[in-house]
Amino acid sequence: ILITGISGLVGNILYKGLNEKYSVTGLDANPFLETPTLVADSTNMDMIEQAYDDVDLVIDLASVPSQFSPWDVIYDNNILCTYNSLELARLKGVKRYIFASSNHVTGMYELDKPYLDIISGDYSTIKTYPRITIDMPIRPDGYYGIGKAFGESLGRYYSEKYNMSIMCLRIGTVNPENKPKDIRHFATLLTHSDLIHLVESCIKASDDIRFGIYYGVSNNKWRIWDIGNSQTEISYSPKDNAEFYRGKTF
Repeated sequence: ILITGISGLVGNILYKGLNEKYSVTGLDANPFLETPTLVADSTNMDMIEQAYDDVDLVIDLASVPSQFSPWDVIYDNNILCTYNSLELARLKGVKRYIFASSNHVTGMYELDKPYLDIISGDYSTIKTYPRITIDMPIRPDGYYGIGKAFGESLGRYYSEKYNMSIMCLRIGTVNPENKPKDIRHFATLLTHSDLIHLVESCIKASDDIRFGIYYGVSNNKWRIWDIGNSQTEISYSPKDNAEFYRGKTF
């Protein structure tokens, strides 16, 4: 397994969760001493090509992760990193490609009721509500989300054009504290253990899956994203619930 962007928060979590079961290597612009890692700029395809040799599966995290990133950062870095990684995976015969997408691909739904009330912590009038599904139109809430939507689109193209197995994870809130830090996180938290479980579910999923989009969120009482297809297609069954922290200090 090759993890691009391995030195970041998500990369660290996944390395610790996967390294005892799988042979994990890394690719990052910054050093990562825990496992063999090529330190190189992923916007330069020639510099990173060797990292994809003898790799069965890629977990692609390489990007500037801020949702507030300006367009020039997304254009010059994130989009190019995604293309270079996916193209090298194709050229090297990688069997499965897991792309770290983001909930920000559909972030504008959070301006609509009932989602606006839920992420604001106003549950008083809500009894039942439809969760946001992968079949609903994308509604990015910034250039970062647009870049991730590009990655999903590119992944679908490579899946259909080159018969690659591509899985896109719309990851929720992952933070170092591993708990809600504001009221929105009670809906959006993805704990470290559930993140590892989600990725392992993708690793172990049927070879017949050619393309899929899956929301990455814990089993939070007030989650706004639907994980029905994650449960049926890849057997993702999150265990944690942000309500455990309700009433505790952020």
